[in-house]
Formats: sequence, C-alpha cells, structure tokens
Amino acid sequence: MRTARPLSVAALAVALAGLTAAPAGADGPGGAVLSPSTVVPGEPVAAHSEGCGARGVAAGDASAVGAGSFTLAPSGTEGRAVGRFEVPPSAQPGTYEIVVRCADGTRSAADLSVVLAGAADLPAHPRGHVNTGVGGALGPDPVQTAAGVAALAVAAAGGTWLLHRRARGDGI
Repeated sequence: MRTARPLSVAALAVALAGLTAAPAGADGPGGAVLSPSTVVPGEPVAAHSEGCGARGVAAGDASAVGAGSFTLAPSGTEGRAVGRFEVPPSAQPGTYEIVVRCADGTRSAADLSVVLAGAADLPAHPRGHVNTGVGGALGPDPVQTAAGVAALAVAAAGGTWLLHRRARGDGI
C-alpha cells in the first residue's frame, strides 16, 4: 500500500509529460508534408509547408537522403510553399528527416522512407524450399535423395533379417 501512492504519482507525471510534448515533425505551424512519403531511389518527391507566412517562400534541406537543398515557391494558397526534389539513385533504404525552413524563420520537418524497388509491394511471399537441413523427400539434390533412399532400404533389409533370425531361434 505504501508503494502504490508514489507509483501512481509517477505514472500521472509521465502521462502529463506525454500530453504536453510537441508532436514530432511539427516544429512550425502547419508542418511539412511529403508526397509520396515512401519512395524508391531515383523517384521525385513533392514537399509543401502550410505555415510560411504571406510570401510563402521557403528553403528545403534533403541532404540527409543525399538530395541536397531545394527551393519551395509560393503556391496559390496564402502561406503555402511548394517544391520538389529527387531522391538519388544511390540512396540507401531507411527513414530520413526532410527539413523546411520558411523565410520568416519557422522550421518544420517530415520523415521520408526510402525502400528498395519491389519492397513497397506488400505482402511479400516466400519462394523456394526452406534450407533447414531436415525434412522433405524431394530436395534440390537428386543424388542425396537417392543415397538417403538406399540407406533406408539397407536398414530395412538388415532389420528384417535380424527379426527373422530371432524368430527362428538362431541364437540372436
């Protein structure tokens, strides 16, 4: 009973800290949005930010993925900046932070996931046999299969001969 109160207070403190924390990637008003957010190396990505003030001018930084800097220009909507960059063909799979800095100093970020070609096609089904070393009469090597069958035949013949001698009473 004595430990229940301190544990309850600690749990309440952790819950309140979680509620007051800012969400990731939403540093500035409106935040940055990437389309698409999952790409294959070599594909273009569109970036936009809603909170770039009346002029809607911003600079993007995609150097984390190897694409360098890019410019976001004002779009038809007030305060919205839009730009594009291309993920280099040499980009490695992973998650990268793309940063947008508006002319008024606000910063926002979004995550870009880079996957290998074909990895975006879900679900992936396994192909071929499982190389566990056990099981399966029809493996990839017919010589090993024939050797296994021959060993089983010899063992069966030897076991039958021993049982037959024992049944006749030949001293075994």
